[in-house]
Amino acid sequence: MSSSQKLRQLLARPGILVIPGVYDCLGAKLTEQLGFEVVATSGFGIAASTLGLPDYGFLTASEMLYTVGRIAQSIDIPLIADADTGYGNALNVMRTVKEAVKLGLAGIILEDQEWPKKCGHFEGKRVIPTAEHVGKIRAAVQASAESELVIIARTDARAPLGLEEAIRRGRAYIEAGADLLFIEAPQSVEELKAIAAAFPDFPLVANIIEGGKTPQLSASELQQMGYKIAFFPVTGLLATTYILTTCLRHLKERGTTADLKDLVTFQEFEQLIGVPHYRQLEQQFAAPIE
Repeated sequence: MSSSQKLRQLLARPGILVIPGVYDCLGAKLTEQLGFEVVATSGFGIAASTLGLPDYGFLTASEMLYTVGRIAQSIDIPLIADADTGYGNALNVMRTVKEAVKLGLAGIILEDQEWPKKCGHFEGKRVIPTAEHVGKIRAAVQASAESELVIIARTDARAPLGLEEAIRRGRAYIEAGADLLFIEAPQSVEELKAIAAAFPDFPLVANIIEGGKTPQLSASELQQMGYKIAFFPVTGLLATTYILTTCLRHLKERGTTADLKDLVTFQEFEQLIGVPHYRQLEQQFAAPIE
């Protein structure tokens, strides 16, 4: 069964899917080992970790696809990739989709921002015309047909044009063939409820960013409203940044890590990344000692 088929089966089940965001293979492997059934990549996290830059459209298609392809190969659970705007017009979207299929991705998110895009919780976003993104969604659906790649249509219209326009765009993107709808950055519980009420029979995505524009509700609260997916895209990035800062400050101030607490052991890390397995393979194929 392909990763996209696995994802479609999970989406068909009752209840909400809680999906953490990751930006590298280590985070994806931890997510899988802790029992999450789906993982997603965060463009915000990939831009920060690979370029040291904000999510301002600096990542190219090739940089994004290279990273998400490596992540997909490192795990056995489905991976949803943040594909930004698809990196161009409808033809570029078709190529992006075909590359995503080759890499074994389960789904992609396509947003309607102008390029260069920005993080959905940043100020100053602008969106393309509805009809243009409808064409991009239709192109993505056509390019993904046999693969069953899940297409998540995202609109960022709430900030520049208001919630009513975001909902109107959502209806158009569903009509174009999107599998899920993602209205980014609603700014209150009332707005989250209004979105759910507008689409009572269609799977919806909520995006929870700590300190962002959307209220930090739990997965169970979102499920009660009618949402199907709860993304937590940058939680791991923010936590890692905090822990790494703490560790480095400790080393800078004390010149030693001998008394540094809250580290996994070297042996535990070996287990996480599969050292015993590869050690066994190495011995299996080693040349005999003469």
